[in-house]
Amino acid sequence: MQKYINFKVQMFKKGTKLFSITNGKCPKCQEGDFFKYGFTFNPTKITKLHDNCSECNLKYMLEPSFFYGAMYVNYGITVAISVAVFVITTIGFDFDLLKSFFSVIIALFVLAPLNLRLSRILWINMFVSYEGKDEDEKLED
Repeated sequence: MQKYINFKVQMFKKGTKLFSITNGKCPKCQEGDFFKYGFTFNPTKITKLHDNCSECNLKYMLEPSFFYGAMYVNYGITVAISVAVFVITTIGFDFDLLKSFFSVIIALFVLAPLNLRLSRILWINMFVSYEGKDEDEKLED
């Protein structure tokens, strides 16, 4: 049990991709915030990003239209949510096809802000790696 807890802690510690994703931090330094606003259901604020990291000055828009690729990640998450909700409502709650379909629509609507934010932070974490202070200190020596 202790090994499992230690492994779980190691997965979410600073320097891992999961730390950046779960905390909404810059993927390069993991200090600056990635999103301008905290989690919100306001459609105009959901995906607003800072232009650069406040700590390491990483430009988040790595190239023009960089986050169009996040649509593919968003699609994958949407399919996973849809299948999971459909299976849970059909098998677990014994809903008929129409009720399961509406359950999927409601779940996708409610989880849309999370899905949009998650897809963007996952996308940038695929291309930018963590560069901690240890690496910066080695470069200065």
